[in-house]
Amino acid sequence: MTATTAISRRSSDVSDLRSRLFVTRQLTLDLAAPLSDADATIQPFDDASPAKWHLAHTTWFFETFVLRDHVPGYQPFDERWAFLFNSYYEAEGPRHARPRRGMLSRPSLDQVRAYRLHVDEALDAAFASLPPSALALIELGINHEQQHQELFLTDILATLAANPLEPAYAEAGPSPCYAIEPLTYHRGRDGIVEIGANGDSFAFDSETPRHRIFLSGHQLANRRVTNKEWREFIAEGGYRTATLWLSEGWDWVCREEIQAPLYWGRNETEFTLAGRREINPAAPVAHISYFEADAFARWAGARLPTEAEWEDFAASADPNLGNQLDEAGSAMPRPGGGMFGDVWEWTQSAFASYPGFAPVEGAVGEYNGKFMCGQFVLKGASCATPRGHSRASYRNFFPPSARWQFTGVRLAQDA
Repeated sequence: MTATTAISRRSSDVSDLRSRLFVTRQLTLDLAAPLSDADATIQPFDDASPAKWHLAHTTWFFETFVLRDHVPGYQPFDERWAFLFNSYYEAEGPRHARPRRGMLSRPSLDQVRAYRLHVDEALDAAFASLPPSALALIELGINHEQQHQELFLTDILATLAANPLEPAYAEAGPSPCYAIEPLTYHRGRDGIVEIGANGDSFAFDSETPRHRIFLSGHQLANRRVTNKEWREFIAEGGYRTATLWLSEGWDWVCREEIQAPLYWGRNETEFTLAGRREINPAAPVAHISYFEADAFARWAGARLPTEAEWEDFAASADPNLGNQLDEAGSAMPRPGGGMFGDVWEWTQSAFASYPGFAPVEGAVGEYNGKFMCGQFVLKGASCATPRGHSRASYRNFFPPSARWQFTGVRLAQDA
């Protein structure tokens, strides 16, 4: 179903939806449990948001689109907070500027938790009487909050990395040691294939409609690029060789003085949610931009896969497998893995509409379509993606210089 398709009113379906809602809501609280009010207030840069804001915005979503619009007599927790915690919904009116979210010392973290409790209790009380349109919005809200759970972790990683003391968010055991699997390529299907959501389960509107596309001969790597291979790229002057880079990417490298993946540092270490640790050579490289992924592929005599190549290749893979987020704790890419988990994988495809795409009506129609400019598609899932959230048709997207997310690369070649 798409983002606004009605949920069946069978009692088992409604009960399952209610259970998933409150499991999701609890996980967000669990993720915030290790943080102080100060931790949760800081905004490390404009594209990241404070942890406290994530907690409140995901609550505002349910309060606004479910309770306000579908529960007669509902009273907002605080009418002023809609201005603070609306993200980008123009239809919902003016809002606090995104780069200034870190200035919101009030409300406090405890007040935001009280806000969540107020909204959760109202959702629970109204659940049995909600119409199908509201249940569909709850499904959308669950998936929306799962996206923010991943953003919560990547943003708090950026926040703690900016502290010279480099505090850890959570403890983690020793990184597992694995031999690096030899890099091989597997032939993908040629000819006309179908991509996009098949209608069997929830999907965002940008994943629709399912449509046919032609694939030329190609092959995809059996695994992601590792930290060891990225070290070789650096040692051979990858960040100093202009011919490997797109023009805009080379300008970015020179302007920002980029020399390694984000969070790599002194003495072959990297900063993680578990603090500074030795780089595991067998783990997939993470926190790289599209520009870096593209330059590495060119250095390796390969290219990035297209979105359609990746999706068709992964269609038979189980998206619930792999290293993904199951509970609060340290999220970290690990050696091994298949098509899902550890790191999102850059493709060479722009985030654009599919033939026949139309955003849904109302404010929630602003969810994806308005961002179809200047972004590239990533596929799969990461170690911070809640398990069960992703699928082969899923279209994550970021601008080409973004790298504070768990982003990596799988190589492709023509065949």
